[in-house]
Amino acid sequence: MPDSGGSRAQREHIPTSGTGPGTDSAPLTPHGDAGALSVDPGAPQVTAPAGLPAAGGRTAPAVKAARRTGFLVTMVLGGLTALPPLSMDMYLPALPAVTDSLAAPAATIQLTLTACLAGMALGQLVVGPMSDRWGRRRPLLLGMVVYVIATAICALAPSAELLIAFRLLQGLAGAAGIVIARAVVRDLYDGVEMARFFSTLMLISGVAPIIAPLIGGQVMRFTDWRGIFVVLTGVGIVLTLVVWRWLHETLPPGSRHTGGVTDALRTMRGLLADRVFAGYMITGGLAFAVLFAYISASPFVVQEIYGASPQTFSLLFGLNSIGLIAVGQINGKLLVGRISLDKVLGFGLAVIVLAAVALLLMTTGVFGEVGLVSIAAGLFVLMSAMGVAMPNTNAQALMRTKHAAGSASALLGTSSFLIGAIASPLVGIAGEDTAVPMAVVQVVCAVAAVGCFLGLCRPWQRAGREAGGL
Repeated sequence: MPDSGGSRAQREHIPTSGTGPGTDSAPLTPHGDAGALSVDPGAPQVTAPAGLPAAGGRTAPAVKAARRTGFLVTMVLGGLTALPPLSMDMYLPALPAVTDSLAAPAATIQLTLTACLAGMALGQLVVGPMSDRWGRRRPLLLGMVVYVIATAICALAPSAELLIAFRLLQGLAGAAGIVIARAVVRDLYDGVEMARFFSTLMLISGVAPIIAPLIGGQVMRFTDWRGIFVVLTGVGIVLTLVVWRWLHETLPPGSRHTGGVTDALRTMRGLLADRVFAGYMITGGLAFAVLFAYISASPFVVQEIYGASPQTFSLLFGLNSIGLIAVGQINGKLLVGRISLDKVLGFGLAVIVLAAVALLLMTTGVFGEVGLVSIAAGLFVLMSAMGVAMPNTNAQALMRTKHAAGSASALLGTSSFLIGAIASPLVGIAGEDTAVPMAVVQVVCAVAAVGCFLGLCRPWQRAGREAGGL
């Protein structure tokens, strides 16, 4: 539903009961699934940045000023959401080299990915409520500074254990960019515009998975794996300066939560009590686990099993990322506002299941000996389907509440990264000579995502509330 024009303090209040001042008619009133995105076309969709008049009394110059900042905000938020894939994917071509350099087994080196993911998951639980209490800007800048320091130390790590430890710290600090970027989107956008902005953000941040392995592969031509962390340190410094200079506060003081840890926990408990919100959250997390099983296993599958070079792996990884971005743009430009997001999401999950099953059949030899082309085709289909699964689960979950965007974003991100962190080491459990564990993890997580979507979200029960063709 569109914003009613009430104060942000009222809109973002978390009800502990169905009555009381500043609350909706029921606690955590669902804005529906796709139906929540059916808004009055004449209603304002963009909230003015901090310092401009609020929605209820904005002047025409204020609206124009907000729109002029839109492109800049999009680029800054895109950079923040691109940092995690840069941190993960630039490093992927170097995984076999790290294994040799530090004289550690592949399963141990894959824990460097797990540590980074776990850090990003746990960090969001801390940073999200912090941003609801102290605003978006200060926690973000603090996190970026710590990220730069941790990444620089990773470049000097003499052992696998130390590398794992500082990858954990890198993830903890990098979580600030992930969770606060989503919270800023929730501060500035609503309804259909928010769903479309998530797809636009995927286009910008999706460039990172394309260029990151290419950059990593090229860096490996001139130096060793440590040079990749040096480059990431430089990226972190530049992004920190950009945030400091151009990203202004989007959560005014009057809209911030004043409670402490107890209040933050109560907020998250209220969000988790919403069955449909929790359903979208877990569905998105399981879909992300399918994605991360591919991310953590593909360097070994493509390079060690099928004999491709780091450069070939980088090209294939970039091609898969193009598929994800292209489908994401189809979702945002053509599907949002025309087709129920639940229908699109269900279709995407079904394609992911089919692609994962096909990969399992190929890797177990059901179709005989298959080459790299067949495996790459299956991975391309699987990755492309993520272009509708990830933005739609985020949009559907966030549209169920207009309050505590930081805490809601933290729960969404934490569930995704924790489930992904659990899936990561499982793909290497049988060693470097088989791709079967990767396919098994993908099938299990994909089927579980479908089950969660149907069992918790129950889209057919809310189909009658969809409006405007959504």
